[in-house]
Amino acid sequence: MLTLRRLTPRDDMAPVHDLLTKAFGYMDGVIDPPSSLHRMTADDLSRTADQAELWVLEPGPVACMVLTPHGDTLYLGKLAVVAGRRGQGLSRRLVEHAADRARALGLPSLTLQTRVELTANQAAFARMGFTEVARTAHQGYRQPTSITYCRPV
Repeated sequence: MLTLRRLTPRDDMAPVHDLLTKAFGYMDGVIDPPSSLHRMTADDLSRTADQAELWVLEPGPVACMVLTPHGDTLYLGKLAVVAGRRGQGLSRRLVEHAADRARALGLPSLTLQTRVELTANQAAFARMGFTEVARTAHQGYRQPTSITYCRPV
């Protein structure tokens, strides 16, 4: 049985960093520019847990996400599931928890981003009720590199 738990800055972030590194690893050589995860450390995750909500599904952890209020939406970032547990509804479980948190915070929507190259992610987010609201380019790029999605809660 998996338990959803919010981490604090005092938690050991090494397992979460390892989860993210492995879960995002398939993107290397696929997305351009490379993921910001390459610059993220366990200490950065501790700071994230202090400034936002860092949630994990345990034991493991086998999945995680970061929730950050941003204006009138709750931004869902670093959504990750270990390869061996994909296709079991864990992302959906995290997204539904994020929707619950948005409602609890009085926020009407969830927002997230994915890269233009990650078409499987785009399809998964559409199945979870997200719609595309914008395309943006990273600094130094002329063409869009990211797609922003939003979903009412």
